[in-house]
Amino acid sequence: MVQRRLALLLPIPGPRMNAVTIYYLEMLDAGAVIAAPQPEALSVCEAEIKDYRLNRFLYQYVGEPWQWTDKLDSTDKQWRNWAESDEVRTWVAYCRGSIAGYYELHQQADNNVEIAYFGLAQTFFGRGFGGYLLTHALQSAWAWDNTQRVWLHTCSLDHPNALRNYQSRGLKVFKTEGE
Repeated sequence: MVQRRLALLLPIPGPRMNAVTIYYLEMLDAGAVIAAPQPEALSVCEAEIKDYRLNRFLYQYVGEPWQWTDKLDSTDKQWRNWAESDEVRTWVAYCRGSIAGYYELHQQADNNVEIAYFGLAQTFFGRGFGGYLLTHALQSAWAWDNTQRVWLHTCSLDHPNALRNYQSRGLKVFKTEGE
C-alpha cells in the first residue's frame, strides 16, 4: 500500500521535473520521543466513533496542498474498509473550534504502528502546531498495545519543515529512495 500511495504522489516526468526523494523514518523506543509543547490554542481528540466520511474529508482537506492523490478514486467501500477497521485510529486537531489537522495510525500485524497520514490544514501552517501534533501521534502510537516500532514515510514534495519536524521528535531515517 505504501508504494501505491507514493507512486500516485509523484509528478508525471517531464523536462523540468526534479528528482523526488522518499524518506522512511522509524522509532524503536517510546523513550526516544522528543516532545514539543502543546500550543495553548490547540487540542487533539480521537474520533472514537468511526466514520469513513470524516477520514475522506480530512484526507482531502489536509492533503490538497501536497497533491495527495492515492485515495481520491477510492470507493465508499474502500474508505469504509480502511477507516472503520480495528487497525486504524484517527485523531483530529482543533484550534478554536476549527479543524487544524489530523493523523491516522495503522496498527500492523508485526506490532509496528505506521503514522499513515499526518498533516496540518493550510490555514494553520506556521503556528507551531506540527511539533505538538507529531508528539501526540507518537505518544498515541506507543500507547497502542504491544507497539514495538513506530514508522512513517515522507518525501521531498512534503512541507519544507516536515522532515526536520520528524527528526526533531526523535524519528530516525532508516531508508531513502530516489525517483
